Amino acid sequence: MAVLAWLLIPLFAAVGAAIWAGWASRNRTTGDVAELAGYARFRDAMEKAASGTDAVRP
Repeated sequence: MAVLAWLLIPLFAAVGAAIWAGWASRNRTTGDVAELAGYARFRDAMEKAASGTDAVRP
């Protein structure tokens, strides 16, 4: 019985490591869509503001 326990410990550790690796490598980009849309609006606003000024360009 003791041999079985020593064989099950690494098995449980491997299963736990696989679960943790799957959780750690999950895709977390669900919130980026709103941030990217906000950045695009900001960039458009900056382009409009820059085109309205009389800046000297060489």
